[in-house]
Amino acid sequence: MARTVSEIKQQMTEIFMADAAVMFLYDLQPGQSFDERFPRVRIESIFFYIVAFAIWTLETLFDIHRQETADIISNLKPHSPRWYRNMALAFQFGFNLLPDNDQYDNEGKTQEQIDESKIVSYAAVRKQGGDKPLLIKVAKDVGDNLGPLNNDEQLSFSEYMERVGDAGVEIEVLSTTADKLKLSLDIYYNPLVLNANGQRLDGSSFTPVPDAVRAYLKVLPFNGELVLAFLTDALQRVDGVVIPHLSYAAYQYGALNWINIIVKYQPYSGYFQISDADLSINYIAQSEILQ
Repeated sequence: MARTVSEIKQQMTEIFMADAAVMFLYDLQPGQSFDERFPRVRIESIFFYIVAFAIWTLETLFDIHRQETADIISNLKPHSPRWYRNMALAFQFGFNLLPDNDQYDNEGKTQEQIDESKIVSYAAVRKQGGDKPLLIKVAKDVGDNLGPLNNDEQLSFSEYMERVGDAGVEIEVLSTTADKLKLSLDIYYNPLVLNANGQRLDGSSFTPVPDAVRAYLKVLPFNGELVLAFLTDALQRVDGVVIPHLSYAAYQYGALNWINIIVKYQPYSGYFQISDADLSINYIAQSEILQ
């Protein structure tokens, strides 16, 4: 970024005033400033201003050239999946774009109105390979859960992504209900901490194991993979759980049948939901294990 004319002149005059030959020639006193010795009407001050102005002009031209070069590169280079994700999160429902621009016209809008219009809370972009379109998965906050965009929101979002995306890049938008998850667990528990229903004996929690399952699903990144071994690790950290055994895991999306999860699974919708009916837990008392 170009320095101001004053900054450039000051830097030059400080070096000038510190030179021993200059101090001798002009009989300068130690600590004397340039402006004190050379008023603006002096030829020395005018000369330094002219040179400073010329340097400032050159630095300004360099800044303009740098920005023009960056704009050319930005326009020519295909955008990355990260860029598409950021643009998806920047979507504003009910707002219009500026002419020939990928930025919104927010003139006259309050920050609260702008924030409320940004309905996309989660987005993930994936290259599908070959001639398949770029897949963009999105979801919004619905209370404490995630949910899909409605029909109007999806139509508006798809149009927005088509306008801001690179020419020639086909885009597929996916915003649908959560993948259902079904789990069966055998929980070997410590009778000193939990009872036969999995409740804490001290009364601090009635559902520590189900809470741990849902907490693990909640911290999964959007479109992140569910890894059964990691879920087991999370259950192992629950106070009172001695051995967590995951005996069955399956997923379902849309009208498809339940499909077993062997090791891991990346949700079609980008996120999971599990109902109480789909979480089966068998509690088994376990005495101390000596190691």
